[in-house]
Amino acid sequence: MQSATMDPAEEPPSMLWGLDPIFSAFARLYVRDILQMTESTQVPGIYFYNLHPIYKVDVLGTVVYRRERDDFFCYGVDDGTGVINCLCWKNDLFKEEGRPTKSGEKHSDGAHGSFNLVAELEKLRQAQQRRCRLEIGELLRVRGPVKTSRQQREIMASTYYKVNDPVMAVQIAWMMEVPQLYRQCYDKPFQLQPDATGDSAISSLSKATKLIKDFFKEKSVTRFRPYDVQDLLQPLISSQPQTTPADQPVAGPSACQQLRQLLKEVLQILQDEGTVYRRVKSQDEVYHVTAHDKDLLIAVKDIIHEDSKRDKYAEKGCHILHILSAVRQRHSLNVSKAALELVLKSLECNSDIVSTSDNHYTVF
Repeated sequence: MQSATMDPAEEPPSMLWGLDPIFSAFARLYVRDILQMTESTQVPGIYFYNLHPIYKVDVLGTVVYRRERDDFFCYGVDDGTGVINCLCWKNDLFKEEGRPTKSGEKHSDGAHGSFNLVAELEKLRQAQQRRCRLEIGELLRVRGPVKTSRQQREIMASTYYKVNDPVMAVQIAWMMEVPQLYRQCYDKPFQLQPDATGDSAISSLSKATKLIKDFFKEKSVTRFRPYDVQDLLQPLISSQPQTTPADQPVAGPSACQQLRQLLKEVLQILQDEGTVYRRVKSQDEVYHVTAHDKDLLIAVKDIIHEDSKRDKYAEKGCHILHILSAVRQRHSLNVSKAALELVLKSLECNSDIVSTSDNHYTVF
């Protein structure tokens, strides 16, 4: 694997990395994303996912290969998205393996039921060996920093152990939790809050976007027209006249014009993100909220269900671009790829569909 480095112009300054809470946590990323992270040009050993600085990860997966040396185990861990090498160092209890027990250490106190320190240490060593020595096919959880050695990305384990999961309860809980972390944390780029001298227009735009999104969620809005949400943005518009340095009023856009311009910019952002879309572009501006549009959800689900039966898509499933083309033919020409991605995530969370590989989807 070629270790890609990040463009210095895009990389956040290292003195600000501590402001991102993900930097000090073990990031529960998919192995695929760990292998594809870009490395920092400022500090080797620091990697970036969506501008989040990351240097230690938490992975749960199946052991697909193993090697053992005198001082460490080397496990290949597969979480379903990729395989990564994990270097797991042995502790002192492992190094004591095979060391003969001195006859003098076998106290006769054990025969009388007293506490035998040597026997208890031996039990502890055996228990730890069972948790740390894994075979192919067993489940391993590993935490540690990410390193690149000989152009290969690997995890230097600080903690690792075998997970006993006979009914797959741990794996199911993990599969439910990690997508939530992606949506709430990892997939949101690291952004610094604007300071007092920052651009107030950007701050107002982000506040307006969040305000309308919260309104959609609270009221379960399925469709709306611009004038339905225009009044929500009114408190963000300042009615004070613009002034010059000499405190002389100057002509500027009216509050009504500012409100319409702000609403226009917010709607454009929501369309770019795929949060809303216009099923039919007409003089009557009607916007549909993607996450609450049942017709769109049903259309996408039916397309995947029908086309997955075809020989062409039977093995890997339908590619997202194929689904997008079919949705635009059957439902609306104005559905964007971003909107379709939100629908696919929603269907996957509800177990209506499953992603088989990168950008391929099929039904159970």
